[in-house]
Amino acid sequence: MTHLALLLTGQQIDGLGLWLFLSISAIALFVVFIPTVTFLDNRRKEREAYYKAETFRRLAESSGEGAKAAIELLREEDRLKRIKAREGLKIGGVINIAVGLSLLIFLRMMMGSGPGSPALCGLIPGFIGVGMLIYVFFLASPIE
Repeated sequence: MTHLALLLTGQQIDGLGLWLFLSISAIALFVVFIPTVTFLDNRRKEREAYYKAETFRRLAESSGEGAKAAIELLREEDRLKRIKAREGLKIGGVINIAVGLSLLIFLRMMMGSGPGSPALCGLIPGFIGVGMLIYVFFLASPIE
């Protein structure tokens, strides 16, 4: 690549090969890979929703017991989704606290603890994590 730039411009451009590599990589990532993954994920979700709706329709049409089973299955799926979301909030809170503490320790070791030290910036993610955990354990509605 550098040889081609030298032929075209008559002068050597330092870092042109790296610039071209990063440019092509960025185009491949944002124009090809991310839209493809998004499209495939949306198709998968749409297919799952279609099969789920079809299953519920058949259960509901079958008999009185089928309708009760379909409603019970819907309730159970909703309950599991809420449990999964709550567990995600717990993990996110713990991770934020860990990041805040490690950032506090790192900045304190690197910059010292004098006036104007940025070490207290570690409290921001730490308090976000504490807020998430307070919500999960005390404020969120209970799951039946």
